[in-house]
Amino acid sequence: MERLLDQPGIISRPMASRLPRPFRGVISAPFMPMNEDESIDWASLERYIDWVASQRPAAIAVNMDAAEAPALTSQERLDVLRRCVRVIDGRAPVISGLIGGSTAGMIRHGLELVAEGAEGFCVFPPLPVFIGSPISAEMIGRFHGEIGAALDRPLIAFQFPRGWGPDYSGEMLTALAEIPQVIAIKESSFDANQTIQTVHAVAALDNPIGVLTGSDTFIFEAMLMGCGGALIGFAGTAVAELVAMQDAVHAGELQRAKEIWDRLGPIARFCWRAPIRDFRPRMKELLVMQGLIRTASVRRPQLGITAHEREELRRLAATAGLI
Repeated sequence: MERLLDQPGIISRPMASRLPRPFRGVISAPFMPMNEDESIDWASLERYIDWVASQRPAAIAVNMDAAEAPALTSQERLDVLRRCVRVIDGRAPVISGLIGGSTAGMIRHGLELVAEGAEGFCVFPPLPVFIGSPISAEMIGRFHGEIGAALDRPLIAFQFPRGWGPDYSGEMLTALAEIPQVIAIKESSFDANQTIQTVHAVAALDNPIGVLTGSDTFIFEAMLMGCGGALIGFAGTAVAELVAMQDAVHAGELQRAKEIWDRLGPIARFCWRAPIRDFRPRMKELLVMQGLIRTASVRRPQLGITAHEREELRRLAATAGLI
C-alpha cells in the first residue's frame, strides 16, 4: 500500500484494490485480550493480532463487537487501532468499528481513527436512535452518506441481529448502494430468510455492494446462499480454515468447503447459542486453550462461563482440531 507519511499534513488513503467494491473475502474480527483487572492485555493483543495477520484474511476489523468495543473508551479504541496497524504492518487492510450515538460524534471519532491508520470502517447503527421500526431509507442514506463523505474511506454497513436494530432491506439497501464509499454490508441478522433476501436484493442493484455474512452459526450456508465472504467473530480463530472454506466455495469445490465447516460448525454454533452475548467469554476461553491469549477475562457486566461449558468447549475444540 502506498503511504504518504513523509509528506506533512497529508492523510494516506487506501489503494482501491485494498478494499474494493463489491468487497469479497473473509474479514477477521479478533477478540480483545484483557487482564484480570479488566485492563487491556497489550502484550497478548499484539501477539494475537500478529497471529491473525499471519493467517492471511482479506482484512482485519478491530474495535468490533467481538472485541467488546462498546465497552472500551474512545481513547482505548484509538490505542488499539494504532498498535494493531503497527503489528499488522501492511499484511492486510485494517478496518475499525465506528461506534457512537450521533452522526456528528461518529464523524469526529472516525477522523481520529483515520489519523491512526484506519483504512475503512464498519459502521455500527447509532443506538438508541435506530431501535424500532419503521426507519426510513432517507435516515439510513443520510447517516451513511454523511459519514462516507466526511471520512472518505470505504464503509461496511452493519445489519445487527434481527430485533436489535433496523433490517437493512429493500429501499434501505438501494439507499446504501447509492453511497460511493459503501463497499459491503455485514449481514448479521442470524436469520436465513433475511440473508437470502439481502443477497437477492443486492444482486438486483445496478451497482451492487458486497454481502458479508456476520451470522457465525451458518457461515458456510450463507456463502452457498450467495454471500461473498464474511466479517465475523468466529474468524478470530480458525482464520486460515475459514479463508480456505471461502476459497473452496468460490472455486465450486463444495465438498471440500463442507468438510471444513462440518469440522468447525459445531464449535461456532456452541459459542453463538443463546444467550448470544456469551459468545465473547466462550470464544476467549477457546483462544486461551489455543495459547493465543493469556486469560478469558471480560469487562463487566459481562460474565464468564461455567466449568461445564469450558469442558464442552475443550471437547469441541479438540474434535475440530483447533487444540
